Amino acid sequence: MSQRTFGYRWTVVALLFVATTINYVDRQVLGILAPTLSRELHWSETAYGDVVSWFSFAYALGFLVAGRVLDRIGVKRGLGAAVVIWSIASMAHALVRTATGFSIARAALGVGESAIFPGSIKSVAEWFPKRERALAAGLFNAGTNTGAIVAPLIVPVLALRWGWQWAFIVTGALGFLWLALWIPLYGNPERHPKVSDDELTLIGADPPDPPMPSTRWTSLLGYRQTWAFAVGKLLADPVWWFYLYWLPKFLDAKYGIKLSGIALPLIAVYLTADIGSIGGGWLSSMLIKRGWSVNWARKTAMLAMALLILPTTLAGRADSAWLAIAIVAVAAAAHQAWSANVYTLASDMFPRSAVGSVVGIGAFAGAMGGVFFQRGVGRLLDANGGNYAPIFVVCGSAYLVAWMLIQLLSPKLEPVA
Repeated sequence: MSQRTFGYRWTVVALLFVATTINYVDRQVLGILAPTLSRELHWSETAYGDVVSWFSFAYALGFLVAGRVLDRIGVKRGLGAAVVIWSIASMAHALVRTATGFSIARAALGVGESAIFPGSIKSVAEWFPKRERALAAGLFNAGTNTGAIVAPLIVPVLALRWGWQWAFIVTGALGFLWLALWIPLYGNPERHPKVSDDELTLIGADPPDPPMPSTRWTSLLGYRQTWAFAVGKLLADPVWWFYLYWLPKFLDAKYGIKLSGIALPLIAVYLTADIGSIGGGWLSSMLIKRGWSVNWARKTAMLAMALLILPTTLAGRADSAWLAIAIVAVAAAAHQAWSANVYTLASDMFPRSAVGSVVGIGAFAGAMGGVFFQRGVGRLLDANGGNYAPIFVVCGSAYLVAWMLIQLLSPKLEPVA
């Protein structure tokens, strides 16, 4: 029983957690430094929105390729190569000074980082039975919040002591340390020497995947299940990007919180979000263990999170910084709980051979939503004098709309046939 409960598969989750943490440290450096860079490099809100949108655009295109490549060459080689690419791109930010240069560096970072979630979800599908997948996804997805906590702890220190360039160099180098663990520790569960027969039986406890006529990318667009997953990403992911890239600017513009004081507010938001990531995966997994269907368990958890996010519509009008931070913290936690369940929908509805591609399609939709949202945010702020209130209205209502569309597209979360 102890081998079933504490098997090697949880080591795999730990590796994915660390990779996701580094991934989010690297992508958040620019957001933390945004007020400083905007003043030093004389960026308008529109220019900043365009710079961060190039990451989202390349990230979106990279997802389409990453999912398919991972399905073909496997997680070990694919994710390892991706970490090398994004680490070099992150360090390259230190070499540029113009909005164009930053846009190119952000695009390269987006290409490399696009493999993290298709690779992690595919790995979870290979290493975990269905009843544990939401929890496993929640655990590795907690790395997004851990990265968002670590970044404000180290980035201001590096930037204030040695200059903003060193913040990019030091954080970018972390990926190479992770590779030293990934290469010797990760492998296929059927052939891994650390996996016992008992654990292997547990991993393979689900019925065999149903055959699919084709797993070509274009053929997957013909399934309503693909569109249900994509909608869950399209409407929710841009909101998370907004928190990641614009929250420091919002706190600076509305409440005067500068680089030296940004760590505590961001840690409060993302530490709360970490709890949501694990709790959301635990909630639906617990309901399944109690006899609920996968459909009811996932959707009940997701609806609860959508309702928790509704008060975010008022965050832009908060009288104090800490009231706004508290509202956003709850929303961030609920987003991560939502995200843990949405990611699991792909492995609920599709066989392992197609999971990477389906996640890639959904992530493409979410990232492209982020492209238009980031560009729109910058232009709106320049037009309305920096009023964030209408943006928070969109952020607070997006999830409930997404839940209704998922229910319409896939009322029973039926596996593809």
